[in-house]
Amino acid sequence: MIQDRVVAGRYGEAFVKYAHESMGIEKILSDLKEVRATFHDNPDLKKFLENPGIALVDKNALIDKVVDGGIAAEVRHFLKLLIDHGRIEHITDIIEYIRLKYAHAGEEAVLLKTSYPMDLDLVKKIKDKLKEKWHKKIKLFIELDSSLMGGVKVIMGNKVIDGSVRRRLEELKERLQAIEVK
Repeated sequence: MIQDRVVAGRYGEAFVKYAHESMGIEKILSDLKEVRATFHDNPDLKKFLENPGIALVDKNALIDKVVDGGIAAEVRHFLKLLIDHGRIEHITDIIEYIRLKYAHAGEEAVLLKTSYPMDLDLVKKIKDKLKEKWHKKIKLFIELDSSLMGGVKVIMGNKVIDGSVRRRLEELKERLQAIEVK
């Protein structure tokens, strides 16, 4: 499972880097959506392309026939590369990776965990401060989490800002345990 995510991430990032200038992110997402629908509507297509007994030339010819009509040449080349490298079984994972990462056109997904419902003005202030701090567009998701006991926790990728009461109590507990009693 982890290896599948790594493969999807590596191939997804490589394809976006390759096709971004010539296609643009919107066209990439649109074409990959069509490819995903084609594979979904034709499950035998994926089986055919994954079959090691079928010649690469025949698989590439099928890609040219099935995935033509408005799909960019870069996408067809990418599919052929996946076939050639024996990674076509990951196509849906790769497409999903690209869709999740790039669908918000440069916005970073940020999770704001709070123990209580917040009013919109406070949420806007927090969002503005995060934009200023990280110099990025932000798509903010809010989750209620009573285990925080108060305060907020902000998560963006591998960055975490933990201003929760729970964390403060845990730090206090650690400091008290570290004190030597004489």
